[in-house]
Amino acid sequence: MKQIGKKINKLRDQIREADYHYYVKNNPQISDKEYDDLLNRLKSLEKKHPRLITPDSPTQRVSGGLLEEFPAVKHKTKMLSLDNTYSIDELKEWEKRMKRTLKKDIDFNYMCELKIDGISCSLNYQNGRLAKGLTRGDGQQGEDITANIKTIGSIPLKLRNNYPKNLEVRGEVYISKNDFQSLNSRRLKEGRAPFANPRNAAGGSLKLLDPSLVAKRNLKCFIHSFGWVEDYQFATQQGFLEQITGWGLRTQKENRLCKNLKEVIDYCRDFQQKRDSLGYEADGVVIKINSLALQKKLGSTQKSPRWAVAYKFPAIRKTTKIKKVEFGVGRTGTITPVAILQPVSCGGATIKRATLHNFDEIKRLGIKIGDTVLIERAGDVIPKIIKVIGSKRTGKEKAIKEPQKCPICNGAVEKEEVYLICLNPNCPSKLKRSLVHFASRTALDIEGMGESLVKELVEKKMVNNLSDIYKLTQKKLLILPLFKEKKANNIINSIQKSKNSPLNRLVFGLGIPHVGQKAANTLAEQFKSLNRIKSLSKEDLEKIDEIGPIMAKSIVKFFSQKSVKKTLKDLEKSGLSPEKQEQKKSNKLSGQSFVFTGQLKHFSRSQAQKKVEELGGRWSSSLSNKTDFLVAGSNPGSKYEEAKKKNVKIISEETFLKL
Repeated sequence: MKQIGKKINKLRDQIREADYHYYVKNNPQISDKEYDDLLNRLKSLEKKHPRLITPDSPTQRVSGGLLEEFPAVKHKTKMLSLDNTYSIDELKEWEKRMKRTLKKDIDFNYMCELKIDGISCSLNYQNGRLAKGLTRGDGQQGEDITANIKTIGSIPLKLRNNYPKNLEVRGEVYISKNDFQSLNSRRLKEGRAPFANPRNAAGGSLKLLDPSLVAKRNLKCFIHSFGWVEDYQFATQQGFLEQITGWGLRTQKENRLCKNLKEVIDYCRDFQQKRDSLGYEADGVVIKINSLALQKKLGSTQKSPRWAVAYKFPAIRKTTKIKKVEFGVGRTGTITPVAILQPVSCGGATIKRATLHNFDEIKRLGIKIGDTVLIERAGDVIPKIIKVIGSKRTGKEKAIKEPQKCPICNGAVEKEEVYLICLNPNCPSKLKRSLVHFASRTALDIEGMGESLVKELVEKKMVNNLSDIYKLTQKKLLILPLFKEKKANNIINSIQKSKNSPLNRLVFGLGIPHVGQKAANTLAEQFKSLNRIKSLSKEDLEKIDEIGPIMAKSIVKFFSQKSVKKTLKDLEKSGLSPEKQEQKKSNKLSGQSFVFTGQLKHFSRSQAQKKVEELGGRWSSSLSNKTDFLVAGSNPGSKYEEAKKKNVKIISEETFLKL
């Protein structure tokens, strides 16, 4: 067995060395065939000796099975965002501010790095092994996407050479221009909508619950900053980038040390011209003071470091024509005009549509159908119409008329502030979005009722309002293509199970405009029954701290609609009666707060949280001084150590079950 272990370790080292030269040095040392042979030999040996498999083995990049969710994890150090500058004058003003703060009129050394248009991530290495990969989230905490991060070949599962005991670095996950084009070509062949841009594709890929699908997207990553490090010190940003390259982490070859602001400006102008020739999308330059001692002196605001700034390249602008205007109807009934454009290439993406936001914006810009307009990709992502080019008008242009009725269902509409709203809750477009929301995991959690099924049910008129979900039968579902008995049965069981949903989930699932999860919880806790909630006045609602005048007005207006009253009656006839559930609800865990970490055997994370709700307790995704219990499954995350520091009681899943 000892000899087998040596063989396995040697193969792993050879593969890691090949990865280092391929991804970090951009200088492959072996052919693809030789690499595949090494990997296949390793897989074969590990299959015969599964006890020798380690989490950092190159074979473990793709985990088996589907993920349940992405739990929230607190960052060890806050992930700040950068302030933006849009001109050379603004860059000069930024430098002046730093000199005033430091009371020194000196030339700073700067590290210039291209601002990759991707998704920020944080990577935590413990004893050289990748322990955690997180999204940026709100800067304080991010989502744990470790399983998906592991699929990215340019992120090492194990560091090389004399690495520190603990290291957290920040980087940007992106998809190259070539891979983006290939991905969209495949999606079009499959009859699926293409991604709008590479950033959208990278973000969507990282949120997939199946790591094997993420692996097929060929994502890449550049490391650009560090969060914290144990038993090691860096003097400069340049030194940091050079050192982590030695540890096997990938950095941009375009990084450049500039001796003064003049060299920074030259770098910005240089890459503004070269941006289209890069293999990835870059929307600007990140400029950092090179000295970490000066960085520390300058400090940060609540949102951004004072010692770094982003210089954004000017938005790419093109002219095109408005062919026609279509109207979309959202879940809450908002009617949004969308300009259908003559396709034009703008900053690496083909632009065919641009939102006109609302009819006040149409009037402000003076837009007509047939107009030649100037568009830009705001932030190089969202297409935006800047202005009408009046000199191109021929007199054949047509005014865009504000619809007097809903363009989808022909129902009544009304103006609310600057928005036009469809009042019909059973409007097909509105209904599709409402049904998806109603069935979502955070609402009534009807597993299997996603967008594609909802679309079929509405278009075939099998469901005409929310309550019709509960009239579905296995026989009706089997009429639909690709439906087998087992699948139909699972969905019907999930629908029946949703009848036992607690009041807060039903209130949220109804899709009351301006009412989110927190407000739905507040309403359920305060008033205990749907009958009580729907009879409240605006004045009653405004007495609650969390509910302001806009939300109060929206709640009263929602429940006053005839169609809503009918839907609620039908829901009650179907057996969905949260008043009874509220009476049945146990108070076993009343007043107690739970946080979960690690992998649970008996529940998914969301099931465990739901169980806490059912028993009158509260759950949170992050620890605080108000947390009573941390429930620790196998392979607990950083919350485990945090709970120890905060003296939060740590219990096993078995103890949780006894509770």
